[in-house]
Amino acid sequence: MRKPVLFGADYSVYVRAARLVLHEKGIDYDLVPVDVFAEGGPPKSHLARQPFGRIPAFEHDGFELYEAAAITRYIDEAFEGPNLQPAEPQSRARVNQIISIADGYIYPVLVWGVYIEQVSKPARGEPSDETQLVASLAKAPVILKALADLMSDGPWLGGAALTLADLHAAPMIDYFAKAPEGLPMLVRHGNLMGWWLRMQERASMRQTEPVG
Repeated sequence: MRKPVLFGADYSVYVRAARLVLHEKGIDYDLVPVDVFAEGGPPKSHLARQPFGRIPAFEHDGFELYEAAAITRYIDEAFEGPNLQPAEPQSRARVNQIISIADGYIYPVLVWGVYIEQVSKPARGEPSDETQLVASLAKAPVILKALADLMSDGPWLGGAALTLADLHAAPMIDYFAKAPEGLPMLVRHGNLMGWWLRMQERASMRQTEPVG
């Protein structure tokens, strides 16, 4: 059986989520760099495997797949290693709910609305969109409280065990925590901050740290 191949860039939160799952499952894989922001757009070779020009894309023994949530679930179910999805229906639904919250709210608000505007753009010498930043900072407490409430007293977002919910959200929270207001907002929720400290200690997080 050939090694699975992940196509994308290490700075992408979705590529990192897939890499985290691969590392937590103990799976050897190849990461093939893809620059979707290249002049002229994504390479034609990538558009052939991902018609929307997004990352990541994935290939395993001739089976091609795109969309991060589909990729991470496939990896969990197709390979040996620790189970990253609960068997019990309600717990599994909670994990899927948190993944949906990450996609629908954490990514557009905490990553694009806060981190990009407050950290990434200034680092590139670009002006921030203050209207976008102010609006996102106003929404951030609602998102963090929702996560903290769903997490309750469990050590992980989905309960007693590490799941895809943790690995999906962690790359996004990592960027958000680098913003000036990010960490202070996390600290207001003791259970969420405790989760973040536990995530930072995992070898998979260190192994997938973006290089750039």
